[in-house]
Amino acid sequence: MECKQKENLKICPCTWPDCPRKGICCECLKHHREKGELPACYFSPEVEKIYDRSIKKFIEDQKSQVNCRILKCFGDEE
Repeated sequence: MECKQKENLKICPCTWPDCPRKGICCECLKHHREKGELPACYFSPEVEKIYDRSIKKFIEDQKSQVNCRILKCFGDEE
């Protein structure tokens, strides 16, 4: 399988300066899995910028996004 780095670079949300794996998804996933982390593309843009790639931060981020969607849906029903 051919790496589509040029195409991937257009959608890669990683803001880490000089990341050698940017756009090379298979290498990025391997790198973060070896460290017990998740890559930038799993996080919201706000959380990605703090560079905490831990699974704990991912779960917190997901809960925050779900709570935000719930508040948008039901917040006006008081």
